[in-house]
Amino acid sequence: MRRVDCDCHLAHHWALGEWAAMVEVATIGELLVEVMRKGVDVPFTEPADFVGPFPSGAPAIFIDQVARLGARAAIVGAVGEDDFGRVLLDRLRADGVDTSGVRVLRGYTTGVAFVTYFSDGSRKFIFHLSHSAAAQISWEQVDEEMLRGLKFFHVMGSALSMSESCREACYKAVEVVKSAGGKVSLDPNLRPELLGVEEIRRILKPVLYACDLLLPSSEELELATGKPLGEAVEELTSAGKIVALKLGREGSKVFAPGGVVVDAPPFPVEELLGVVDPTGAGDCYDAAFVFGLMRGWDLEKVARFANVVGALSTSRRGPMEGAMRLEEICEFMRRAGWEPPPLA
Repeated sequence: MRRVDCDCHLAHHWALGEWAAMVEVATIGELLVEVMRKGVDVPFTEPADFVGPFPSGAPAIFIDQVARLGARAAIVGAVGEDDFGRVLLDRLRADGVDTSGVRVLRGYTTGVAFVTYFSDGSRKFIFHLSHSAAAQISWEQVDEEMLRGLKFFHVMGSALSMSESCREACYKAVEVVKSAGGKVSLDPNLRPELLGVEEIRRILKPVLYACDLLLPSSEELELATGKPLGEAVEELTSAGKIVALKLGREGSKVFAPGGVVVDAPPFPVEELLGVVDPTGAGDCYDAAFVFGLMRGWDLEKVARFANVVGALSTSRRGPMEGAMRLEEICEFMRRAGWEPPPLA
């Protein structure tokens, strides 16, 4: 039988009771490292060089960017008692993320994603998740008092896809946060490598209809709802939700109740810095959007800022390496002739 222990010294470096009342944004989900092909157009079937490990996992990227923007952030997850787990915890803690909800498990290894990129912009993943520490998340490690004090709880579809115990933890967290008056955001973050489309729709449904903010791509929205884009947007906004469609190099388009539509232009990151690694751009966009809403900015300012943060994240190799602090982001906005948001 596999023995599972929690290293409390690593996992509980802050006093939960003191920190819980302070957290603004939290998420539950996979903590993993990413190892990527050094070049493009190199399939996994051929011997070639890799680079990494880089700290990764969609919920981890999201919460790291939230913390770097200056919000009080926490994550619930699990890593193995190994060097890859240390890479993740060291990075998150250095950026100010509360990791007291992260278990360090003996007997399990930290999750890993292998990725290779192609010149047409596509990419291919191989995940080591379902039998890793990442998938062992359970409701028992979640602090309900922390959840009740949140402004936003963020759910990634990849976390729902990873394991039944993680999915149930996310579902219960959504119920607690909503009952306490907090907001819920959802990024479908579809991973066909983990589950089929019909199963993804089934597990997304409870959060899709409970969330206040939905952050999909156009394709993800149609796949998640099973409806044409326009019909899906109309149904969701009529139910009081904000839908922020991520359009990649075309920016984003935001739909809100009352027929509000905001077209947010793309940020010229290619001219300023160049694009190195697109992984994590959508997660950083999510973080910036949630941050802007929490700070009370209007939707146009929020969407433009989210485009900037998502674009800038692609300028460095590694999913978290392009996550920038607010002052740095504002400086790049000024360089591009864009008006930055208020720093206060």
